[in-house]
Amino acid sequence: MTKPDTTDQRLTDLEMKATYTEDLVEQLDQIIARQQQQIDLLLREVAELRQPPADSAQTPGRSLRDDLPPHF
Repeated sequence: MTKPDTTDQRLTDLEMKATYTEDLVEQLDQIIARQQQQIDLLLREVAELRQPPADSAQTPGRSLRDDLPPHF
């Protein structure tokens, strides 16, 4: 059989590991939540960039070549 001191020490070590693991999981959860917010923001920005500009909706026949500077 094991000595009581050894069992107590092992139990203490396991409790410490569990505490560190809980802290790590909480930190990772916060990081994931922040990253998801950033992803959502980037998706909204990309969706906005894919929409045509508001002034081009007024003139549907315009081409991007119409906006070239005169030296082209």
